[in-house]
Order: sequence, then C-alpha cells, then structure tokens
Amino acid sequence: MVVDMGRDGRQDTVELVYRPTRADFLAGVRLRERRRRLHLVRWGFTGLFGAGAVLVVTAPESSAQSFVTAVFCAALIWSIPHLQAHHALRTVSWQGDYRTSVSETGIAAETAHATLVQRWSVFRGYRETRDHVVLLSRDPNILLVEVLPKRGLRSPQDAERLRALLSRHLPRV
Repeated sequence: MVVDMGRDGRQDTVELVYRPTRADFLAGVRLRERRRRLHLVRWGFTGLFGAGAVLVVTAPESSAQSFVTAVFCAALIWSIPHLQAHHALRTVSWQGDYRTSVSETGIAAETAHATLVQRWSVFRGYRETRDHVVLLSRDPNILLVEVLPKRGLRSPQDAERLRALLSRHLPRV
C-alpha cells in the first residue's frame, strides 16, 4: 500500500479491507431511507395494514384470508429495507473482498474483478454510525450510498484518520 503524505506530514490515505455483509447494506439503506423521510411512509403503511388486520379479527364476519392478506402486506412493507439489503448483497457478493482507499482525491474501491473511483464531488455528505460510515450521493433521490464498514479498518487510529479525512471534504449530514 502506498501512503500519501499531506503538506502537514499527515498520512492522507486510509485503507479498509472487508467482505460486504447484509448489515453493511442495511445500514446504507436505512440511512438513505431516514434522510429521504421514507421511513415515515413505510411505518405509516405498516401501521395501516396492521390496524386493518386488527379490524378484520375484531369484525363479526371476517375472513381468514383478509387477515392473512393484511398481515402479509404489513410484514412485506416493514421488510423492504431488509429485502433491498439482501438484493444488493447478492449483486456484489460474488466479487469477494473489497480493498477501499479513502484519500484526498476521493474513494477507490477495488475487488478482484472491478475498480471504482469516486471523487468527493459525487457525495453530499456523510453520517457515522456505530459500525459504519455512510456517504450519501449528491443526486436529489440519493440513489448512491457508499458504506464503509469500520471493521475493515486496521486500528482505532485509522477510524480517527478516516473521520478527519472525511471532515475535510464532506459535511456531516
């Protein structure tokens, strides 16, 4: 690994090595959903179908089919982020381990089959969770999220360096 040194002598490249998991994608999907306030819509529909299931059970002449349909719809709507994370993992899992470098120029992710380089201008900001750093794209619908799992860092000092590097280029959202 080549480590660039900045003007002030700091190391300006942080490297992560990891294999993506469903939890990584779920963190990105959930953050994107909260940022767009889609979680309110999802929980509203889940509650609506859940209430419908309760009404069907309490109705004097209700059918089991109506109850099952309402519960199925509530469960399906609730599980949308999990389904999206599962689909995303299936899409990339065959690529194996990721080696991601975060530097002054942007983020470069490399696998045995592909390399993706993204400049800082692609992103609007980042949010840190307990286990991940999630970068959100600049487009209005936030179609792209980049999830950096902290387990891919070599040391706690790398986490501090990553935070400092991100803060120099992106606002916290």
